[in-house]
Amino acid sequence: MTYKIIGKYIKNLDFKIPNPKIYYSLSKEIPDYKINIDINSNQIKEKIIEIETSLNLVSEQKDVTKINTKIVFATIIELTTQKVGKEELEKIILIDVPSNVYSEMRKIFLFLFETSGFKEIKIKEDVNFEELYNKRKNQ
Repeated sequence: MTYKIIGKYIKNLDFKIPNPKIYYSLSKEIPDYKINIDINSNQIKEKIIEIETSLNLVSEQKDVTKINTKIVFATIIELTTQKVGKEELEKIILIDVPSNVYSEMRKIFLFLFETSGFKEIKIKEDVNFEELYNKRKNQ
């Protein structure tokens, strides 16, 4: 392995249901929301990188008052080899680390919804980050 995880934490957590009307309509509209995943990275030191994996729900309807839900999970990695190629580093950032932390993020996200009374929310158990990477690369 060319890296090791030296820390991970919730960097940002946003869960807002603006009013009771939205709360009651959400149970009907939740199928109109889709999961959005975003990945960013920041170099902290020479061999230390912070990778932010975010997960949020986005409404596909334009005229709906939206809920605001987002978790940003930060993972700090240390590269353990002298030289890591650009493509290998991309795969670590866009495939390996998100695959490692997704189940924790999903668990937290589901907990928030279920605690708020939305027991029927469905968020995919697994995300194939390699497939997403390859689709992005082929565009």
